[in-house]
Amino acid sequence: MNCVDDFRLRFGQKELVPIVIGGMGVDISTAELALEAARLGGVGHISDAMVNTVADRRFNAKFVKDKLRQYKFNVSNSDKSVVRFDLGQLAEATRMHVGRTMEAKRGDGLIFVNCMEKLTMNAPRETLQVRMASALDAGVDGITLAAGLHLGSFALIEDHPRFRDAKLGIIVSSLRALQLFLRKTARCNRLPDYVVIEGPLAGGHLGFGMDWAQHDLATIFAEIQHHLQQEKLEIPLIPAGGIFTGSDAVSFLANGAAAVQVATRFTVSRECGLPADVKQHYFAATEDQIEVNQISPTGYPMRMLSTSPAIGDGIRPNCEAYGYLLDSNGNCAYINSYNREVAAHPGVKRISVKDKTCLCTQMRNFDCWTCGHYTYRLKDTSRRLADGSYQLLSAEHIFHDYQYSTDGKISPPPE
Repeated sequence: MNCVDDFRLRFGQKELVPIVIGGMGVDISTAELALEAARLGGVGHISDAMVNTVADRRFNAKFVKDKLRQYKFNVSNSDKSVVRFDLGQLAEATRMHVGRTMEAKRGDGLIFVNCMEKLTMNAPRETLQVRMASALDAGVDGITLAAGLHLGSFALIEDHPRFRDAKLGIIVSSLRALQLFLRKTARCNRLPDYVVIEGPLAGGHLGFGMDWAQHDLATIFAEIQHHLQQEKLEIPLIPAGGIFTGSDAVSFLANGAAAVQVATRFTVSRECGLPADVKQHYFAATEDQIEVNQISPTGYPMRMLSTSPAIGDGIRPNCEAYGYLLDSNGNCAYINSYNREVAAHPGVKRISVKDKTCLCTQMRNFDCWTCGHYTYRLKDTSRRLADGSYQLLSAEHIFHDYQYSTDGKISPPPE
């Protein structure tokens, strides 16, 4: 019986364990988690989601405080078009987060940054360009383009000296999305170094509509694989979403996948950035508490725990401090929903907003519990302790369980 360790992810002459830990934001895929993946010979991701906020938390910077001070006059104004990110500070925060992670890297693996197109930040093109270029400046091994089609992203960094040196990949959920990307980036004369194919069972934002259950990762993978073979394009494919055991991974690797991307099981690792009490909520989750809803202001469906404090919360928009989801006109769907509820309930101190959530504040506070479809199975990967809680696992244990397990088995952690 094959195990994941019988296969290798190949980038040129470099061979890696074919395990990629996905980039969960905001700082859920921490530097520590990514560093463990690299030390063990695989690929780890950090996320650049709300990177100014992450830099403040990790390095005692003051980027958010400075921005709030600058735009405090606008807090009560529903028009957020004046609220802009300082591109110099954004570059500094990115270089700080990525650079210090790369300085700490040990082992033969790689560290990538997950870069989300939907973080439009009131200047989509400029802020995306700064985030990608600054990550390359800081020495990141690669950039995974996520949460959007990124049709113009390669062009934004094609003049960077590391454009052909760093690994560049994209996450897609359909053959059509990949075809659009390849067509739009053809003039850059550079193919992606890998493609992550994210299926409908993934965590967080989905690349599907509310008909997600009608789609299947294995089918999408086969369609994309067949298309690339027809076009004679050799691009490593990395399926993701719902790969819960080493045997799940082997089923894709044996059919030509270059690696697999996994994340859900690492949410309950000690290295994960979720607070310890939130990790216990993930362990305790039942299957009927995993829901796909439309409360994200991005317009994408989002999978999360139905027990998330963010659901129905009517917190005032914090765009002057955060504002990562403001579009180029300073709009956000949550602001519209919040203002509607305020107008409908005059004098009420704390309103409830059911249809959208303030994703920036809720993610910053770890109150938006996004999760993968199989989160309810996490309890089967650990041990129940005497106090009723579950034992946290090390990232190394989870990584090795994927790497060496067979027959669909999951090894419990040592007591």
